[in-house]
Amino acid sequence: MVHRIAVVVLDRFAPLDLGTPGQVFRTAESPAGERLYEVVTCSPGGAPVRCSAGYTVLPDHDLGVLDSADTVLVTGVHGGQVLRDGTIDGELREALQGRPRVMSICTGAFVLAAAGLLDDRPATTHWREAGRFAKLFPRVKLDADVLFIDDGDVLTSAGIAAGLDLCLHVIRRDHGSEVANRAARRCVMPPWRDGGQAQYIERLVPPATGTGTATTRTWMLTQLNTPLDLDALAEHASMSVRTFTRRFREETGMSPARWLNLQRVEQARHLLETTDLGVEEVARRAGFGTTVSLRQHLHASVGVSPLAYRHTFRRP
Repeated sequence: MVHRIAVVVLDRFAPLDLGTPGQVFRTAESPAGERLYEVVTCSPGGAPVRCSAGYTVLPDHDLGVLDSADTVLVTGVHGGQVLRDGTIDGELREALQGRPRVMSICTGAFVLAAAGLLDDRPATTHWREAGRFAKLFPRVKLDADVLFIDDGDVLTSAGIAAGLDLCLHVIRRDHGSEVANRAARRCVMPPWRDGGQAQYIERLVPPATGTGTATTRTWMLTQLNTPLDLDALAEHASMSVRTFTRRFREETGMSPARWLNLQRVEQARHLLETTDLGVEEVARRAGFGTTVSLRQHLHASVGVSPLAYRHTFRRP
C-alpha cells in the first residue's frame, strides 16, 4: 500500500524544504518498480503561500488532508509568528495532533514545538536558530549539533540539506537500505549520513594538496572485515595519530572510530538484505568479528536483531 506523506506549507516557507520530500520520496520504489510513497501538499484553508524567495505556490489541499496521511511533514519557515513568539494558530495546532508520524525540516521544528509535539522529547533544528528555539521552547531536549533525530513517531532535521538525509533515513527505516540506496543514486546524492553527524563541519572540502583523509576513508571501506586501529589509519594517511584524528573530525564531523562503526553497520545491513549468508559470516565480513558484537551494534542502530532485520527487509 502506498504511504501518503502530507507536507504542510506555511507562509515564508523554505523552497528547498518543499521540494526535498517530493523529490526524494518520489524516487523510492520497490524491487518490482512499484511506487512506495505519495506526497501531497497542504496549507491552512488550502490558500496560496509565498516562500522566502518571494514566489507563491498553491498547495493541493487544506489541512483536512492530514486525516488521510500516514506521515505529516512540516517545512521550515524563514520568518513569521512562530519564529517571533513560538505560537501558531489554533487550527494548525489542532490539525497536527494525534498523527501517526510527524517530521520537520529545518525550522519546521518550531511549528511542531508550538503544537506541543516536542515537549520532553529530543529534537533538532537549524544551528543558527538554536538559541531562539531553546528560549521559546525550554521543555524540548534540543540537540543543535546533529543532522537529524529519530524519536520514533517524531523526527526532526537540521537545516536545508539535512532534510535530504532525514528523508532517506525514513525510506531506509521503512523499506531497508537497498531501497534507500537506489533512491539516493537517482537523486545523485550520498546514500547515507548518520543522524548524529555534526551539522557544522569545520573543513567542508579536503585540501587540494591531498593531505586530507578522503583517500584513507576510501581505503577503510575496502578493509571493513579487518582490524583497523588509529595507528594503522594514521600510518595510511601519513600523519600522526593526533593530526589524523583532528583532520578526520574536521572533514566528517565524527571520530574515526564512530565513522568506521557506522560503515560496518551499513555493510551488515546490506548483507542481511541481499544475501543468504549466516549471521556469523555477516559479522565477519562487516568487521564485527562475533555475532554478539554484530547483534549489539545493529540493535543500537536500528533497534532489532540481525535475524529480525533480515526477516523485515530481505529482498526476494
